[in-house]
Amino acid sequence: MNTINIQYYKHPYAEFILGSYQGKLCLCDFRYRKMRSAVDERIKRILNADFVEKSDDVLAATQAQLEEYFLGERKTFDLPLLLAGTDFQRSVWSALSNIQYGDRVTYQELAVSIGNEAAVRAVGNANGANGLAIIIPCHRVIGTQGELIGYGGGLSLKKRLLELEQNLFI
Repeated sequence: MNTINIQYYKHPYAEFILGSYQGKLCLCDFRYRKMRSAVDERIKRILNADFVEKSDDVLAATQAQLEEYFLGERKTFDLPLLLAGTDFQRSVWSALSNIQYGDRVTYQELAVSIGNEAAVRAVGNANGANGLAIIIPCHRVIGTQGELIGYGGGLSLKKRLLELEQNLFI
């Protein structure tokens, strides 16, 4: 069986689990979240791999870039990514990747951007299944009325990340 190298990364904002597979980041998610086991099992199943706690260059680069992001020194990430999900999920995650630092979009706008305006609920589910938090910025998606809804790291962290991006201009 293949292996996914994982490391735990604790930051004052949140604690993360990071994972890489064959030189690509496949996991950057909140260590303690309701969907933790579902996200982990999906990634393991798709990659036919098990987690092994081991560091590597991709995981070290991820930690360094996350540190820069939290300090307000980085707006975009430069990491090789492996999106482990369905075609629909990958299309949503790709659209999420296009949301610029400091911007916000609604779930409806995200659904329209993938050419399926009726799929708002499915887009929300795919957003929630994102296993590459921060890197694929699902925190930038808000409700139709501008309200903060749904975030694996919790709404207080979502608010904090949006404020970080609004207050720091690099």
